Amino acid sequence: MTDSPMSTFHRRLPGVVYGGDYNPEQWPREVWPEDVRLMREAGVRLVNLGVFSWSALEATDGELDFTWLDEVMDLLAAGGIAVNLATPNAAPPPWLAENFPETLLVDRQGTRVSIGSRGHFCPSSPVYRDRSRRIARALAERYADHPALAMWHIGNEYHAHCFCDLCDDRFRGWLRERYGTLEELNRRWGTRFWSQHYSDWGQVHLPRPVRGSVNPSRELDFARFTSDLQLELFTGERDLLRSVTPQVPATTNFMQFFRLVDLHRWGQEVDVVALDIYPDPANVNSLADAAFQYDLMRSVGGGAPWMLMEQAAAAVSQWKLNLVKQPGRMRLGSLQAVAHGSDSVMFFQWRASRQGQEKFHSAMLPHGGTDTRTWQEVRDLGEELVRLGEVATGRTAAQVAIVWDWTNWWAVEGVAHPINSLDYRDIVTRHYRALWRRNVAVDVVTLDDDLSAYRVLVVPNQYLMTQAHSAAVRRFLEDGGHLLVSFFSGIVDEDDRVHEHGHPGALRNVIGGHVRDFSPLPVDTAVTVRAAAHQSLLDGGFRAAAALWQDDLVTESATAVAEYTQGYLAGQPAILDHHLGAGRAIYLGTQLDDDALGELVAAVLQRAGVESVHAAPSGVEVTERQTANDRFLFLLNHGEGTATLTLDRSGVDLLTGHAVETRHEVVLGPGDVAVIRSPLSRVASSGS
Repeated sequence: MTDSPMSTFHRRLPGVVYGGDYNPEQWPREVWPEDVRLMREAGVRLVNLGVFSWSALEATDGELDFTWLDEVMDLLAAGGIAVNLATPNAAPPPWLAENFPETLLVDRQGTRVSIGSRGHFCPSSPVYRDRSRRIARALAERYADHPALAMWHIGNEYHAHCFCDLCDDRFRGWLRERYGTLEELNRRWGTRFWSQHYSDWGQVHLPRPVRGSVNPSRELDFARFTSDLQLELFTGERDLLRSVTPQVPATTNFMQFFRLVDLHRWGQEVDVVALDIYPDPANVNSLADAAFQYDLMRSVGGGAPWMLMEQAAAAVSQWKLNLVKQPGRMRLGSLQAVAHGSDSVMFFQWRASRQGQEKFHSAMLPHGGTDTRTWQEVRDLGEELVRLGEVATGRTAAQVAIVWDWTNWWAVEGVAHPINSLDYRDIVTRHYRALWRRNVAVDVVTLDDDLSAYRVLVVPNQYLMTQAHSAAVRRFLEDGGHLLVSFFSGIVDEDDRVHEHGHPGALRNVIGGHVRDFSPLPVDTAVTVRAAAHQSLLDGGFRAAAALWQDDLVTESATAVAEYTQGYLAGQPAILDHHLGAGRAIYLGTQLDDDALGELVAAVLQRAGVESVHAAPSGVEVTERQTANDRFLFLLNHGEGTATLTLDRSGVDLLTGHAVETRHEVVLGPGDVAVIRSPLSRVASSGS
């Protein structure tokens, strides 16, 4: 049986891989040997090479020159440093734009962009596709047997969003393949509304500017098309590279909270999921939001370990205010990624650029060189990651899942809704943070996934639900699952068509209630919600501030858990509890404040019998990864003060090498981390 490309990669680079983006073409040759020496000193084992090197490799059309890249590849190989070699299609060179202007993308307003940044290509352009695959093939054939080559990095942060005539033609072709006939397209898009009925395929276009609002069904399909079109670019190059180097894994770097591509689909096409993430130190929720993205990456990869491909060593340069990471916080954030399933810690970039748009973006080797705090922390982290080598390939077992659905994201933030500023990302991450603070392992799923492994399913704002989704949720409940679903869910089908028989049409029988009307609340307005009498879920003293949204909600077969105490809905239900089969469904008809949402989530977890990974004080994050023989308990203190917890198991702290016993007190300073390895049998015997 042939090993998978990632098995080959792990044998070559076992443990937690350390490194970052390397851009030697920005520096004179005299610097390169020093780079390799310092990489070895820092513990770097893998670099992403050539991501933006197209013009340096092909200065004019067809004139390829790999001389400098040969030298760099040889230097890295001699230094024992492996290469994740990029196909440089993310930033086409000036000659391509000048010779073939149709390769430049067109924005929604019809303006053809110019060169001077990156990602300026039209994904439909035959010339762009030909030239990008030509250089990809040349790289594969030249370096297939090079000792440095360990992985392919295809493109970079795919995000093309083009409205040119070429994309218009491809959109029509995509629609014909999806719907078959024009009659079916008209039916699915509801084109009788506002006299939009099409009588010829030539009348069908992508959503350029119109007077008023675009047909939301057309907009939704254009979002699907855009994700598919870019995925086609990736898979085309991936298949080309596989034909030359079948045992070299291929990936591309996904982005944090990125709307244009459906990563649940993309995750099935890469050999390993990779993420670029830049948590903002100025955002108090950045660590929880990062944890959500890490769990998402693990989940879109089918539960397999993933790669942290880019992060900042210190400060970035893209926000209005760019705070530096305080001492120890780069380490903490890096180990948080490992705690959530990453088998790598990598940065953008190795050496700080002296020119260009990111010259103030931090690097592993700052402008100040080795006489800096950042360099010392980078070097120390490299040493520390060696001690965590046993963690690599470990997986995470979760009894809780939360739904994050790109198609729903595109639809729920559509036009002409009760609230046209609704932020799906904010609502889902608020629900995730309530789980994160309770230290339960969480998978991130869609309703198309197999839900049978979970005890609790959290479904925030799932506005778009198909009949299959409705059946999946019902089956989950009937089999004994516990559901928490929030307002404005189950409203439309896959074509953005409102479900029949009253809101929420896809969930009415599931929640045991009827939403008679949506009642958004004005900005900066809140109403009080309190626990209803004779309910068993919440403490009788439960009180909450409810904002953003109210459902005019009535019970049918459900019971009221909490009710409004103010406004015209005073006395009516705000939260429902419904028995269905062997399971329970909680419906949340408003947006609770964070503390109250946390209480509700805790009550659902308790009812479902889901416990925290390990007891810990507030501010300490706890996760666990498991290999064939061991469990690895990660304890991360995100607080500003010292935290103490009592272990429920014995083992070895991998970071210190010290043995620990059950009931041992672990003391974590601010930003500190402990990683406890315990044999599976010993964990089981301790009762955890």
